[in-house]
Amino acid sequence: MADSISDADKIRNKRLAKLQNSSSTPRPSTSPDDKSGHQSPQDSSSTPTPSSTPRGQDGSKAHINITSSSSSASAPNPFAQLGPQDGDGEAKRARISPADTSSPSFSATNAPSLAVVDGSNKTARLPSPARSGERESLATWEHRTLATIFRLSLVSESQEVLGGQKLHYLPGTRAELEEQGASIRLSTAVLDQAILEAASNLEAVTPLNYLLACWKRVSRTFRGMKALSQKDEPKHTIIKEARRLCMSYCIFAITMPDMFGQEPAASSPLVEHLLVDPEDDRGVCHDFLTEAVARFPEDDSIKDALVAGMEQISDQLAEKTMDDDYKPYILALRNVVRYPPLVDALTRSPSFLSGQVAAQHIETKTFLGPFFHISPLQGPVTSNYFSSPKTRDKAYIYNSQKALRMTLQTHQTDLLDIANHIIRASKESRDKLLDWFAMIVNANHKRRALQVDSKTVSSDAFLMNITVCLDQLCEPFMDATFSKIDRIDVDYLRRSPRIDIKEETKLNADQHASDEFYSRRVEGTSNFISEIFFLTLAAHHYGSEATLTKLEQLEKDLRHMDKQMERFEAERSKWLNTPQWPMFDNAMKKYRAAIDKALSYKYAAEAVLSDDLNQGRAMLFMRYVIVWLLRIVSPTHDYPTRPPRLPLPTEEPEVFRCLPEYFLEDVVSHFKHVFSHLPQIVSSTQVDELAFLCITFLRSSEYIKNPYLKSGLVSILFRGVWPMHYRHKGVMGDLLNSLPFATEHLLHALMKFYIEVENTGAHTQFYDKFNIRYEIFQVIKCIWSNPKYRENLSTESKINVDFFVRFVNLLLNDVTFVLDESLTAFGKIHDLQEELQDVSLDQAVRTEKEEALASAEGMAKNYMALTNETVAMLKLFTEALADSFTMPEIVQRLADMLDYNLDAMVGPKSSNLRVQQPEQYGFNPRELLSELVDVYINLSEKVAFVEAVARDGRSYKPANFEKATFILTKWALKSSESITAWQKLGEKFKVAKEIDDQAEEDLGEIPDEFLDPLMFSLMSDPVILPASKVSIDRSTIRSHLLSDPNDPFNRAPLKIEDVIADTTLKGRIEAFKNEKKGRKLEDVMDTS
Repeated sequence: MADSISDADKIRNKRLAKLQNSSSTPRPSTSPDDKSGHQSPQDSSSTPTPSSTPRGQDGSKAHINITSSSSSASAPNPFAQLGPQDGDGEAKRARISPADTSSPSFSATNAPSLAVVDGSNKTARLPSPARSGERESLATWEHRTLATIFRLSLVSESQEVLGGQKLHYLPGTRAELEEQGASIRLSTAVLDQAILEAASNLEAVTPLNYLLACWKRVSRTFRGMKALSQKDEPKHTIIKEARRLCMSYCIFAITMPDMFGQEPAASSPLVEHLLVDPEDDRGVCHDFLTEAVARFPEDDSIKDALVAGMEQISDQLAEKTMDDDYKPYILALRNVVRYPPLVDALTRSPSFLSGQVAAQHIETKTFLGPFFHISPLQGPVTSNYFSSPKTRDKAYIYNSQKALRMTLQTHQTDLLDIANHIIRASKESRDKLLDWFAMIVNANHKRRALQVDSKTVSSDAFLMNITVCLDQLCEPFMDATFSKIDRIDVDYLRRSPRIDIKEETKLNADQHASDEFYSRRVEGTSNFISEIFFLTLAAHHYGSEATLTKLEQLEKDLRHMDKQMERFEAERSKWLNTPQWPMFDNAMKKYRAAIDKALSYKYAAEAVLSDDLNQGRAMLFMRYVIVWLLRIVSPTHDYPTRPPRLPLPTEEPEVFRCLPEYFLEDVVSHFKHVFSHLPQIVSSTQVDELAFLCITFLRSSEYIKNPYLKSGLVSILFRGVWPMHYRHKGVMGDLLNSLPFATEHLLHALMKFYIEVENTGAHTQFYDKFNIRYEIFQVIKCIWSNPKYRENLSTESKINVDFFVRFVNLLLNDVTFVLDESLTAFGKIHDLQEELQDVSLDQAVRTEKEEALASAEGMAKNYMALTNETVAMLKLFTEALADSFTMPEIVQRLADMLDYNLDAMVGPKSSNLRVQQPEQYGFNPRELLSELVDVYINLSEKVAFVEAVARDGRSYKPANFEKATFILTKWALKSSESITAWQKLGEKFKVAKEIDDQAEEDLGEIPDEFLDPLMFSLMSDPVILPASKVSIDRSTIRSHLLSDPNDPFNRAPLKIEDVIADTTLKGRIEAFKNEKKGRKLEDVMDTS
């Protein structure tokens, strides 16, 4: 070897020889008789070793031998990739003579002149690329092209190429060629040694950096040669071989860095290159990954290296947030998942799916977790987007939320692209991804607990991205006509489902019934649509809906924290200049920081949950859920082709009873949020299914066990009819007034639930029922103007009398209670306001009274809102259903209630209702009086009502009617016709009162046994209660049972059908009355 070769080069060459000997069989020498210099076929097992082309015996220029061999049947030899090969892998010999060919159009035009040494070792200059009209030999072209691609030089003084690219001088390769007496030029025969020498002597870059840049150049050259004609096939073979060798050495640089004198690094050398733009010289491009994947069957090392590199990228991303430069990591994964074999390798990795990862670590310890973890809901990001939130105006917050949503939408689009490629790669990778989604939702059941420990569950940021991704995966089968709804398998949950529903509350089945049902397994496999549908339902429950619940609770907590901070501020002066001041001041700073943190998160969560695009997509999914549920309960299972027939069959489908409650709960929660915060994304054509759902399950409410879930259906209707500036009847009002299904069933459904909500079973049921009924009133007010509803109501009231009597009774109970509570609260407010005007009050007493006033004011506001609505409903229903309000079991209580409240408003104590600024409580006494007068007038033609008012011995006072007439006239609250009707009604009451008083006088003293034990009035139709054996008037016990299904004397269960007519007592009462009438007649005759 030439003396110019350094000791370092000698050592490197020895290392190469050692690698050769350790990984392949000895290479046979060339036969002396083979004058062509060709090697025997056994050379096909060669490893990357310096190769040479022996000169011919005639001293002419050396021929270049390119050999290729088939793969060995033994274990893959990592060096078998090196050495010349052709495309088909068969053993070949190709003699490439220096015949002249035309210069290719793709050759580098800026390459410098390179030196070639002939057999006499005299250096001669190779010309630059052939000019037009000149021909260039193949050997010259090969030397120039390889030198340009790999930036190599065999002449020490040639260090630069045009364009400022430095060449790598190869003294070792030159010395080898000189020793063999070969021409000093580059060829594929010596390219493996040249690449190794160049990559082992780099200064500023790593071998992989250098080789990837070479790969880019050789790949571009290779692509450019596809257009060459057949006569240029030798050139194509040369570039193809150069490309293969370059790829092989890239793999060695990744998997065996010590081959180039590099110490193995702790992290994969691929990481930094995967994170670079693929078009960059240092990046991993499409051609590289395509070639790497093609080698997977014969070389696992590059597959393992790529998987390891991506796993390390995932680990690095786990420590980043959306504020960091996360996009290269996402781009790296997007590039990688475009190759199905590589996707398959990634999904087989233990890090992709591990059953041992706790819920809180899934987003950082699984392969895909960190990619889905990136979100503006990450703690540091919310503080950055909304720093100092208390000082920010609405415009700043709006713009920050808008920017946040745009960033998140882009990221979520990337996540969908990643998920789609994994799903489409193979069935195995698709199943792995579905298993990963299932692991997430199954591990996060605690996110729906009453008290959630954030340290034991996945974050909102992670679950929101999962939910959005699954929503997007559902889009292909969610069309406007629901044409693929039957592909959602109703038996999915009994066919080894991925989601765990065992501990979930069911719609209408206890745990035993549910376990028994799901123990009956169904054979077969579930389709992809069913898998995605049920996974998305679970993701909404544990993801977006859990985040929404957290946001609602956070808003309550912030209100409490603000009030607490106000108290701290009020006490500041108390602690100032005291030894405890530093501690107090530090506590306040921490509290402010906690408020700022919570408020920043609130703004970020609102931005994420108010994304029009994502919420619109989620709404489409929820519509599919609705249609699917209605198809199950519909007897013909053909909804939406035909509407359900109501009421639903008494026998509830078992599959529906055993569904998780959250299947319906998530629909309710989603639409409540959309109607309240994003009504602009809802069109009238998108709520048909929702109207069918609410009406169906309120009309057949026995299909759902949870009363609060059913009340959610009312809340949807309530929010759906809430007026907006561009829709005075809300998003659903017009539909409810035009949909035949609604006009036929809605009002009955609302009245039925009004009755049912009287007893919810919860400790807060007394107050809950008023809130629910308030929402029912709003819906009824929206539809009441439609005569079709009133006609149907009138017709049904005559058929279903008992149902309407129960409704009227409860409505009457509500009016009585809320009116009494409201007027009592105003009396307290009146007294407290007067007492607080006393300037001599002690401060402690004043503070106590101010607190009592605040409490009374809060109560007055709440009850007055209910009072206004219940009195308005009473007015509407007494106008439409007067007969129902004058039933014997109803009419007396109604009359008593009206008289009592009329006395409170216009009687001697009415001055107690005068409070300061009554409008702040929603209290308009004149309007309330007008409403009560309307109720009187609505029932004025009913004799039973007139008699009942006259019999009211406690509150009926003719003077009250006269005072009411004065107020109505003074303030012009009624038309002259109405005031005249009111005055005539007052006269009727006077006449009826006189008649009643006379009848009572005629009866004289009534025996106690003839008096009703509850009302203390003379019984007209006595009945015996079977349990207590007490005799009571039938109308009294009917009225009692409307509110309480128990015997009033011993609390035994009782139905009106169980009472026994007391004919004996009734006969005695009739005899008593006849006797009194006879005596009265005798007295009259005697007087005459």
